[in-house]
Amino acid sequence: MVTLPVNIHTEYVKQKRLELYYPVIYGLPNKEAEKKINYEILASVQQILMDQGFYENPLTEITGHFELKTNEKDVLSLTIINYAYSGGAHGLTLMKGLTFDVSTGKKYLLSELFLDDSDYVKVLSSMVSTQIKERDIFLLNPPFKSVSPEQDFYIADKALVLFYQLYKLTAYAFGFPYFPISVYAIEKVVDPQSPLGKMLP
Repeated sequence: MVTLPVNIHTEYVKQKRLELYYPVIYGLPNKEAEKKINYEILASVQQILMDQGFYENPLTEITGHFELKTNEKDVLSLTIINYAYSGGAHGLTLMKGLTFDVSTGKKYLLSELFLDDSDYVKVLSSMVSTQIKERDIFLLNPPFKSVSPEQDFYIADKALVLFYQLYKLTAYAFGFPYFPISVYAIEKVVDPQSPLGKMLP
């Protein structure tokens, strides 16, 4: 069965110290799923604003947008990106990855993309470690130890893309460290019913 991409409307919010673009899903046959997805997106936007001190610090100015990564096969994966500036040398950007099963509205954690009892943490950690070496990524706290089951991620182009917040892994100047992993390279541990599994043919 062919599933069509989800309809997305871009909502624009402009007020003092705040300029935001965020996605609103519409036209889903399952209205409950649609409501869940839109709630999760808005909750994430609000959480990032709180994390960046928008409501606490009257000097904080924020601009935000989103990037669509996957919109096919009943999978919606996107990132919400907010830049906050409160003075000083530079501001700070936060990014949140959100991945949904469009048919149910369920939001997935990294751990839920893999088969139960699979050693996915070890598999992913090994691949990230290899990429760090190959790309000669400078680490703030070497050596790299392990991927977390709550690791930030999104799905794009038949790949799982793990990413780290600024300062978490490497210096600010290097930006967000991204680690793309082909779904075919981890096929044995992927849950075929998960959004990642749906990327397999």
